[in-house]
Amino acid sequence: MTAGLTVDEALALARRLGVERGDAQCLLSHLTGQDRAWLITHGDAPAPGAGAALHRLAAGEPLAHLTGWQPFHGLMLRVTPATLIPRPDTETLVDWALALLAELPGQPGLVDLGTGSGAIALAVKAACPRALVSAVDVSADALAVARGNGERLNLAVDWRHGSWFEPLAGRRFDLVVSNPPYIAGDDPHLPALRHEPITALTPGGDGFADLQSLIDAAPQHLAPNGWLLLEHGWDQADAVAQQLAARGFADVALKRDLGGRARASGGRWRG
Repeated sequence: MTAGLTVDEALALARRLGVERGDAQCLLSHLTGQDRAWLITHGDAPAPGAGAALHRLAAGEPLAHLTGWQPFHGLMLRVTPATLIPRPDTETLVDWALALLAELPGQPGLVDLGTGSGAIALAVKAACPRALVSAVDVSADALAVARGNGERLNLAVDWRHGSWFEPLAGRRFDLVVSNPPYIAGDDPHLPALRHEPITALTPGGDGFADLQSLIDAAPQHLAPNGWLLLEHGWDQADAVAQQLAARGFADVALKRDLGGRARASGGRWRG
């Protein structure tokens, strides 16, 4: 019986279920509306709904879906099952984009393709307010989440509904960035991600189809000397670099995440 648990009882249940203490405390903070310091000194306080929520967490439901929130690059973003949960690894892509924007004068243009919760677009806009940021997603539900995040954070982004470059009508940008679906369709890790939209995770096959589509189409939407930056799997770096070079991109480069894994590749379109 887990109804009517106190904070301490909920933490004890979390231990028995194998839930990490930090995740359990985050969940309890959400359920009680209090911070972690309060939890430590109020072990006998009620934790409404903790039993059911902890069982869902132990069964693999993401913490971000249970709380409805995920931190990313200093922002707190609303997430739902319609969106991919932003990962810290993707901050590598944001940091690279910001470094390139810092070298550009005026109001450089950037588009985030497959924006999901709006994480990349909003993180860029927050850190570089002068940038003119657009974002595209094929999912109307995901785009609604992204737009809501932008409104709550008071960050102006031009949100567009459609597939990749389709809704951009010949516009050109200084930077095109994307974290597209790139997991292979038979990857053994996919079942563990079953709570997130499958179309945001894999295009099927070897996982390379969307990366290839973006590399092929990007030049028509890049200003002279504009950059295409793509997140990809650690084992796709060589293939992405080869395809960027084959398409005619110059200065092809690779960025690694904090774990040292190949995380993002990009190239400059000389135009």
